[in-house]
Amino acid sequence: MGKKKILVTDDEENIRLLVKSMLGKDYIVLGASDGREAIDMARRQKPDLILMDILMPRMDGYTACHTLKKDPATKAIPVVMVSAVGYELNVKLSQEMGASGYITKPFEARDLLDTVDRLLKSPR
Repeated sequence: MGKKKILVTDDEENIRLLVKSMLGKDYIVLGASDGREAIDMARRQKPDLILMDILMPRMDGYTACHTLKKDPATKAIPVVMVSAVGYELNVKLSQEMGASGYITKPFEARDLLDTVDRLLKSPR
């Protein structure tokens, strides 16, 4: 079986590149710069996981996550919100939108890998 695909959605290119450097050895890492692009790419590429920034131009991460979770073609894809804002209210809203996890920036590589592995690796 081939490598699993992860879609990294962040309006900051350096964040997308950082995540790609952390995950690229074990996963195929795709990138999107806003929520609309993420939705289009998710429908076309069918990633196994989406890492979604919250604050982005054109469409924010909450709206994109909610849209993905309402679409039968993408609703099963786990979405992990990634944000510099770690307020409990943001975590709760992310869960209400259908997110499977929440990571606060700046994050440690180990935390990111643990979250991705937990959602993508099937139990043995």
